[in-house]
Amino acid sequence: MKINRPTSLPLDKFIEFALYDKDSGYYMKKNPFGKNGDFITAPNITRLFSEIIAIWVVTFWKSIGSPKKFNLVELGAGNGEMMKVIAETLKNFPECFLNCNFLIHEKSEFLKKKQQINLESEKITWIENIEITNSFPTIFLANEFFDALPIKQFFRRKEGWVERFVDLKEEEKAEFKEQSTDIKIIEQKLNFEISKDQEIIEYSPGSFEYLNNICNLIKKNDGGILIIDYGYLNFKMRETLQAINNHKFSSILEDIGDSDITYNINFNLYKKFIDQFDDLNSIITNQKKFLTSMGIVQRAEIISENIPFSKKSDLFYRIRRLIDEKQMGELFKVMLIKKKKNKFKTGFEID
Repeated sequence: MKINRPTSLPLDKFIEFALYDKDSGYYMKKNPFGKNGDFITAPNITRLFSEIIAIWVVTFWKSIGSPKKFNLVELGAGNGEMMKVIAETLKNFPECFLNCNFLIHEKSEFLKKKQQINLESEKITWIENIEITNSFPTIFLANEFFDALPIKQFFRRKEGWVERFVDLKEEEKAEFKEQSTDIKIIEQKLNFEISKDQEIIEYSPGSFEYLNNICNLIKKNDGGILIIDYGYLNFKMRETLQAINNHKFSSILEDIGDSDITYNINFNLYKKFIDQFDDLNSIITNQKKFLTSMGIVQRAEIISENIPFSKKSDLFYRIRRLIDEKQMGELFKVMLIKKKKNKFKTGFEID
């Protein structure tokens, strides 16, 4: 792929180009979801996942006082499957459904068109940014959204901290380079220290921009954000950057624009950022605990009572994929950010 960009880019700018360039970016030209894509997300494994999220939305909506009007915003809606099932499920709760303003924030025009086809029967509004103009409480849903935002990488060397760049001097070849940097400048932007006792730092400037805007909206108008993504809780950061092509790991520097580039979120870093907001807090669990606490297994048992054994086996195989600790159950974390005064813990109960 021909790259019409400067010959050397910071890693996050390189990822931004590889994923979101309007002409050749990965998310701008193809549908990456499903068997014919490069990965399968939870809403495409079984609709029960999205039904559970819908039930969670209803309970959280009640916890903020069942407002007569509220916004439900999905960040990065993929092929639109989760929002479609959520809207269908909320129709069983008429008061919540009628009070809900359904919104999707999507960076990819290609995926936006896919979503509009999939959701043509629902009243959905697509928004360019998340600066909500009304004053209604807002519930944000982010399923595998933040892992797709470009990251920076920094490494501690003997001579000090360096930032990773990507050298693009040769048209069909790319390689990693390093440039010395002042890590204190990054910490000043974040307003907290991230380099102490670390050998590597991975962080996404875009993620913290989103979180900052979302947290300010929650402070102002009430609501919360439910984040579901793969990641870890350790204080010690590690290198997790990876590329995926056709359900297999590939090189980040090859097949530029044809591979997804992603990383594992350090939720400890997110928590440190949220702690800066005096009237907000965050709670976190893993996907297994969240989904089982929300009753996904019991729901599967109820709907499978009168279906053929083969279909029942397939359903529970899909459920196991979501909650098995060796599959998605432990790797995927679920984080809720909300106002401190709201003691809501549904889905996050301690064992």
